[in-house]
Order: sequence, then structure tokens, then C-alpha cells
Amino acid sequence: MADDLRGWLKKMEQSEQVKTIEGADWDQEIGAIEALNNRNPNGPAILFDKIKGSAPGFRVLCSSILTPWRTAVTLGLTPGPTRDLLTQVRGKVAQWDANIEKFKPQVVKTGPVMENVKSGNDINLLAFPTPKGRGKDGGRYIGTGHVMVTRDPDNGEINLGTYRVMVQDDKTLGFHIAPGKHGRLHMEKYHERGQACPIVVSIGHHPLAYCVGCIPFPDGAEYQYWGAMRDEPVQVIEEEVTGLPMPADSEIVIAGWCPPDKLRKEGPFGEYTGYYASGERPNPIIEVARVYYRNNPIIHGAPPSRPPYNGSYYSNLLDSSLVDSNMRKMGVPEVQGVWTHEVCAYWFMSVSIKQRYAGHAKQAALVASELVHRGRYIVVVDEDIDFTDLRHVIWAITTRADPGTGLDVIHRVRSTPLDPLIRKPATSFFANRLIIDACKPFEWKNDFPETISLDAGLEKKVREKWGKVLDL
Repeated sequence: MADDLRGWLKKMEQSEQVKTIEGADWDQEIGAIEALNNRNPNGPAILFDKIKGSAPGFRVLCSSILTPWRTAVTLGLTPGPTRDLLTQVRGKVAQWDANIEKFKPQVVKTGPVMENVKSGNDINLLAFPTPKGRGKDGGRYIGTGHVMVTRDPDNGEINLGTYRVMVQDDKTLGFHIAPGKHGRLHMEKYHERGQACPIVVSIGHHPLAYCVGCIPFPDGAEYQYWGAMRDEPVQVIEEEVTGLPMPADSEIVIAGWCPPDKLRKEGPFGEYTGYYASGERPNPIIEVARVYYRNNPIIHGAPPSRPPYNGSYYSNLLDSSLVDSNMRKMGVPEVQGVWTHEVCAYWFMSVSIKQRYAGHAKQAALVASELVHRGRYIVVVDEDIDFTDLRHVIWAITTRADPGTGLDVIHRVRSTPLDPLIRKPATSFFANRLIIDACKPFEWKNDFPETISLDAGLEKKVREKWGKVLDL
């Protein structure tokens, strides 16, 4: 499965999953095309070429893992319904964990990203066809489907994270990292010492890199998980200026320093919540010292859209599987599955259990709550409910959750500056969280009214006989 972005594109083109658009404008037109495409459950990956104002061959890829099918293939799964994919990923997570030490990144001397190397006056970030996604965005965001590489100055751990990155001018980037994120913690440690923080930003790469940058894998192990996911160690080059490991087969890598005493206005930016939840404000910058790129480089773009949209499916799949796996590790029995509903932009999670004892549902809810940082509603349902289908979950809430006993609010949990319910400006980011026990009351669950259901044998027979007529 190991390959680079171009290998991934070739596979997708062979499956007719990619469309090329020529002549689009970087100023909002690319963003509008992607936003409309993201509303299509089967929308293609889009490769933009001959972009207005940019050299031919300098390209932008959007909607790469937009659909469940492309997400499954990218992760090495057999495409199928969400519940099947969750089961497959849960098995994959166990494999990754068990073999993680085998996939430490492999240091090499050179790679495709070294085809062009720019420094000093030769650096011109404006040469890349960076999109301005929406009219109210504060600028052109080169970092939306990227990964930022930082190092902990205390223990040397390397972090890969996805934090939005804006082009400030031809030699400067601006960025935003929410409090508590590893990249920000690394930066703060350098700044507390009065030192500039070294940063490397990979702008184009296999979509697996973007997946790793967005998912809370164990501290310092992102490169290893990326290698495990592709079943081969990631090749990295020790970047000459910062010493940080950069992916050898990236399309574009930007390296530089984040000084402790310089801020510039960044934002606003339309975020995954569907809002401009954080406006223009002073944020850190990267003074660019070196730019590396392949011939005819490709920016991997993934600007979010207003939910519901399918661009978050990969994140929901991996996030949900990790919560599921960690709940089992923390001793919660009979977890049937976890799903963070993409229609709700990560704010609504359902957990399915098979009740074994009094308080089991509450335990599951509380443990799940500890494992997320942006969930506002956590619902626990019985095993007979399709926890991946929001309609079924809402039905369980309305028929099994007693408002007097089944709802609990957890106050002042961790949140994010992007939370639209936090009034700005703010310096602390707390939220409240509702957990809902939508399971049958444990004390009399065996006497609960019987659910209307269709006999499995009859259902199979009807599907075989009438399925094509009714598209069942």
C-alpha cells in the first residue's frame, strides 16, 4: 500500500475517482467548486490545473478522501457500510498498536521533494496556487490538508499535526493552533526559553499523512502510525535548516522558525463547525528559511465546509475507532461500537453497548466523555440500535431516555476556541457536555415493550425477489 500522493492519484484515476479541472481561479472559485462537490455523497477527487495566475503544472488536489469508498481504499479496507468499516478499523488499530515499533521512520539522504530547493531571496510562497476558499476568509490558506512537524525540546518527541496555515507574504506564514494541542505545547516550550521554534510544514503528500495529522494518536508516534497504516516505514530527510524530519516524497515542504516575540493578524477562517468561530487576531508566524518542492507540485487541500458534508468521514471513522478501542482498554465491557456523526461536525457521539449491569450505560458515557475534547452530546444506546444512523439514535433518545433520570450535564470540560458557543474574545475555553442514557432501563429491560422488527428470513426473501424493483 506504500506510495506517494502521485501513486494514490494513479490508483484513483484507474477507478475513475478523479476529475481534472483547468482554468479555475484561486480566489474563491476553487473553494466554491469544492464546497459544492463536498455536498455530493459520491463526489470525485478534484485536481485543479492551469490555475489562474499560476504556472501550468502547479496544481491543487481537493476532496481526496471525500467519500467512504476512497476513505476505505486509502486505509487499506474493504469498502462497505460504516459499521463494517468500523469493525475493520478496530482490527487495524490493534495491529498498529502491536507492531508500532517496527515502523519508526527511515532516515534517507534525499527524495523527490529535493527536486527544487529555494532559500533567501529565491523564496516566493506566492508562486504556489494557494486558494482563498471563501470571501470572508482572512487570506490564502496553503495549509488545510497538510501536516506541521514540530519537536518537543524536552524529550525530542516529534509531532505531526494539522493546524491551519495562511500565507502572510512571499516569505512568511501565519498559523493558528488551539490551546492544548501538541504543536502548540512544543512552540510554547521554546518561547518560554526565549527561543524560536523550528517548524516544518508538508503541504502535499499521501492522504494518509493528513489522516494522521488530524487524529489524536499517542504522543510522538504519528510517523510510526503513518508507517503502520501504509505497512512500510515513512522515509524522512533531516531538513537542513531545522533538523526536523520531513517526508522525503512530499510535494512541497516549507521550513522555518516561529519567533517568540512576533505576531501578525491571521483569520478569520471558516472552520469545521460551519462557522467563523474565531475572527481575525494576532497569531504566531513562521519566518520561512527554506522551501522544497517537486517538479509540478501538488497542494493537498482540505478546507472544511458547513455540515453536513462528507469531507469529515475519514476523521469520524478513525476518531470513532480510537475511542472504541480505548474504551475497551479502559475496562468498559461489551462495547458494540462508537460513531461520531459527520452531520454534527464531531459534536454528537453515539456509543452502543450490550448492558450487563446497573450503571453500565453511565460508565460508558463517562469514559467516552474523557476520550473526546469536542463532543457536546454523548448518547449511549442498546445493541439493537444502529448507532451509525442518526435517525435510529434519535428514536432511541425519544423512546428510551427519561429526561428526569437519563440526562446528566458535565460542567467546564475542555473545549476549543472554534466552539461557536464560547463568546469571543476569551482566554479560557470551557464547555458543558450532555450525556444521555438512551438504553432501556436496566432494572426492567427484559420487560421493556417489544420492538417492531422484520423477520430476518423474510427480509432476505423480499430483498431477493423485489430488491431490484424497489432499489432495496
